[in-house]
Amino acid sequence: QVQLVESGGGLVQAGGSLRLSCAASGRVYEIVSMGWYRQAPGKQRDLVATISSGGSTNYEDSVKGRFTISRDNAKNTMHLQMNRLKPEDTAVYFCNAITQWSGPTADYWGRGTQVTVSS
Repeated sequence: QVQLVESGGGLVQAGGSLRLSCAASGRVYEIVSMGWYRQAPGKQRDLVATISSGGSTNYEDSVKGRFTISRDNAKNTMHLQMNRLKPEDTAVYFCNAITQWSGPTADYWGRGTQVTVSS
């Protein structure tokens, strides 16, 4: 089992910045990939960015050049630096971890942190 706890959400004006953090605990040595997803009211949960255990990153097109995902393996934490925020970035942001040890992969989710961008 892996436990994920997000922090860093809040209310910010358009053009501002926020830094989200995700703290992982439990069987963190099984984590092969982590990522951030977001879900706006009435919409599905969508990918924002992912980072592999080796540091390879992937971003959703609308956040490229504005958001930066990073990972501190020694501290078992992941961050999402969000710059030049837009009202359409408003959503609940969820931390995700994919684990694999000796069998199939497993998905773990945090409870989410609210990000609200005012215009």
